[in-house]
Amino acid sequence: MALRRDGVAVALKKHPDSMDYSAWLLPAVEQALAEAETEMEQVDLLAAATGPGSFTGLRVGLTTVKAWAEVYGKPIVGVSRLGAMAQSRARTTGFVATCYDAQRGQLFGGLYRGLHGSWMCVGDELVIAPPEFVELVDKQAGNEAVTWISLDPEAINNLPAWKERAARGDTMFLCAPELASNIGALAEERASRGEFSDPLALDANYVRRSDAEIFWKGPPANVC
Repeated sequence: MALRRDGVAVALKKHPDSMDYSAWLLPAVEQALAEAETEMEQVDLLAAATGPGSFTGLRVGLTTVKAWAEVYGKPIVGVSRLGAMAQSRARTTGFVATCYDAQRGQLFGGLYRGLHGSWMCVGDELVIAPPEFVELVDKQAGNEAVTWISLDPEAINNLPAWKERAARGDTMFLCAPELASNIGALAEERASRGEFSDPLALDANYVRRSDAEIFWKGPPANVC
């Protein structure tokens, strides 16, 4: 989690993998507020990742932020994790493809294009096999160079199709896993345009069903 002031992160807390996220989050927020010598009542904007990502983590984060919005009367902006990854690159034009491991031999992926100083998603965010994601990006971008940003670049950069694109000018960057400040920066940008989220309607974008849902409900029925 990150606490930002005047466009700069003034406190950052990294979640230790060994600790339950729901038990870690509130004490981490309290520590960050104390370090910045401020209180929740003085916070102007709340931001939260809407996914895709861990089902439990997304539910905990969104539920917490929505509760704060209700209690403290603060505005919220929900931010895509893939969009926040695109935010990690300096503003430019052209295409940016972001992705990370979704397990089961798939990636969470999104393709973005620079427009009016922001990254706009081209199509939908997906859960997709790595070769199919490269193919999709290739169809959309054509001969235009793409900047790739990934938490798991090894899932992409050994594919023959990506090597072909690299030979035509594509570049791959490893994304730092600590995205909270990027999420805050993107939320600030959207808030400046009045693009707030409805706390009651704000929900996670899981992209696909959880294992629990799949095993409980069974696979989706075929639809003609």
